Amino acid sequence: MSGSLRWRVGAVAAVILLFTFVTVANFIPKEQRVSSGWLPDDGLRWGLDLQGGFHWVVGVEIGAAMEHELEFQRSNLVEILADDDVVPASALVVDGRLLLEASSEEDLAKIRSAATDSGVLAAEPEGELSVAYGLTDDWSQEIRERTMLQVLEVLRRRIDDPERGIPDSVVTRQGRDRVLVQIPGGQIDRGRARDLLKSTGFLEFKIVIDSAANEEALLAGFPDGLPEGQEILFEVDSETQAVVGAYLVKIAPDLTGDYLDDARVGFDQQQRPIVNFQFNPEGGRKFGDLTEASVGERLAIILDHQIYSAPVIRNRISSRGQITGRFSSQEAADLAVVLRAGSLSVPVIIEEERTVGPALGQDSIDRGLRASLVGLVLILTFGIFYYRLSGVYASFALVTNLVMLIGLMSLFEATLTLPGIAGLVLTVGMAVDANVIIFERIREELRSGKTVRAGIATGFSKATWTVLDANITTLITALVLFEFGTGPIKGFAVTLSVGILTSVFSALVVTRLLFQIYPGTKRVAELSI
Repeated sequence: MSGSLRWRVGAVAAVILLFTFVTVANFIPKEQRVSSGWLPDDGLRWGLDLQGGFHWVVGVEIGAAMEHELEFQRSNLVEILADDDVVPASALVVDGRLLLEASSEEDLAKIRSAATDSGVLAAEPEGELSVAYGLTDDWSQEIRERTMLQVLEVLRRRIDDPERGIPDSVVTRQGRDRVLVQIPGGQIDRGRARDLLKSTGFLEFKIVIDSAANEEALLAGFPDGLPEGQEILFEVDSETQAVVGAYLVKIAPDLTGDYLDDARVGFDQQQRPIVNFQFNPEGGRKFGDLTEASVGERLAIILDHQIYSAPVIRNRISSRGQITGRFSSQEAADLAVVLRAGSLSVPVIIEEERTVGPALGQDSIDRGLRASLVGLVLILTFGIFYYRLSGVYASFALVTNLVMLIGLMSLFEATLTLPGIAGLVLTVGMAVDANVIIFERIREELRSGKTVRAGIATGFSKATWTVLDANITTLITALVLFEFGTGPIKGFAVTLSVGILTSVFSALVVTRLLFQIYPGTKRVAELSI
């Protein structure tokens, strides 16, 4: 054996042994792996269909989206009429309709004309100097689809956040106005997951007008009631849920979280968790103007109508700031996730919630394992019987392929689902197919009269592009499935993609290396194939 061949054999053997070590570690209980100190702590994860988990059906309040759109159309219509010196006697959104009342017949005609020009409002019967509008059917459908896409995108970003993500979770649309969310068990606390789903995530910044320890003390300064356009919001202790402060602020925010660029967890000088946030350039300019004009006043940082903190503005703050409050490290991390993902455009309601037990998954694992072992044994037996020594080489390459595939997935802590197991089975078939192509090519060369060494070299050379072509086309399909699929479909695509890479390596590298070991440079009259 030449020195070059020794190096190649040693390198390939080291790679195979590494992946064998990682693969075998999956069959050792995690407690023993963690306590050992030398085994990997984590490995393959089971998906929802195999180990159980949480299942939610989330309803989206499309009616709120329609109300928001009508409110937008109302303000837009009022602006257009003001340019024409028309001021409606009233313009209100009530019960899903836009009600407009005119001061004269002439104003009513102009109101009707402006509403018709919008192209999204449909007139409904109303009084003599008033008119009611609803959204057209086409525009209502447009709002529904747009809202569902926004909700899906926000929930996916929250669940699949790069820092706090939940691998192989499912977030997909169900019906017209519902979202299906499935999370494998053991990866997140149920309460935390519910909070991530339900939190609207609407961030506001408001200058504090007045504050007190509680609502009664604050209302004592306003015997005639709160001024118009103002409201009282509260700061609540996350552990005791007790009110620790009441703040009087304007209803309209001075700035919203729409301009946020990023949010990350940090710690202050006392090592208490905080959330650092950063605005985009436009948000930084607006935030700077707001804080510069309000030095010495308190700025309430509000999420979903609850005040997290209300620090005193000491100087101008431009693009960066921080949220401090009475929350734990976990709550700070979840808050950062919500802020990064963005706010939901409408509220959502958890309509169905259940825990999926792992009994079916365990049964599927057992049956799938038995089926895979039986199939593998039959394939290896047939390969050895049909191709003899070459079949032994192919069997070794096939086992190597499976070990490398599981080892790679374990290193990346991939999640294995039932579709993923299907990807494993498909990978075995593809690996066998590659060896069959190579061996039949070698047989053709030997029948043509070439020597054993020449037949092996030519057979591998001619089969290489055929094997690569077949696997590359399948890899392209797997990448498309991964890009446009969700949940289990992505799991299948990942398993298939990794399996393609390992099967090509095992067929073109491992099998060829075995032939180079024997017969190698030896002169043999006949190849056992």
